[in-house]
Amino acid sequence: MSRTVNCVILGTESEGLDQVPYPGDLGQRIYDNISKLVWQRWLGHQTMLINEYRLTPIEPKARQFLEKEMEKFFFGEGSEKPPDFAE
Repeated sequence: MSRTVNCVILGTESEGLDQVPYPGDLGQRIYDNISKLVWQRWLGHQTMLINEYRLTPIEPKARQFLEKEMEKFFFGEGSEKPPDFAE
């Protein structure tokens, strides 16, 4: 049986992640408080950020930016789309 978490974004008991998705304390907080569904939403948002800002995720500055956005997305005011992003 899959594990459940009280997802802080959805506000409901939802299916949790199978493993810690990111290293360190942030990864553990995500594992403990974020559902699989919301993690998938983040992956789509992260892909958009990488493409729109033309980030190279192996570069330290890009990783720092993405980590800050991840923190905002899950536990802050939310991660914004780039100002000139057109859906």
